[in-house]
Amino acid sequence: MNIGQAAEKSGLPAKTIRYYEEIQLVRPGRADNGYRDYCDADIHRLCFLQRSRSLGFTIEECRTLLSLYDDEQRASSDVKKIAKKKIDLIEQKIVELNSLKSTLSVLIKNCQGDHRPDCPILDDLAGKRAKANAA
Repeated sequence: MNIGQAAEKSGLPAKTIRYYEEIQLVRPGRADNGYRDYCDADIHRLCFLQRSRSLGFTIEECRTLLSLYDDEQRASSDVKKIAKKKIDLIEQKIVELNSLKSTLSVLIKNCQGDHRPDCPILDDLAGKRAKANAA
């Protein structure tokens, strides 16, 4: 099948599929005319990549996961270790996002949001201390 059909079946844009081919995550065959020729196994790999990326795995993590998927002698503990590391990173990101939310919430609470030009949000972004904190 051609790249348009592969895109439709995998849910990935053709541009992404070309990129995955460029970095050798997928290696479609070539038809006599030189066009890419995707088989069912290629579509399966593309779907695997689409799902892995949607779960937040990086390209290199996807490469590792694909190699483990292809290795029938793999240890499931290797796969679990990668997934656990991803969860640890997600939890760290959640802590960081909660901190950002808290900071922004305080700034919003301290901003009058009226017609006056003074704004603690802009002051904070500019590195100025709020008047209440400076005293």
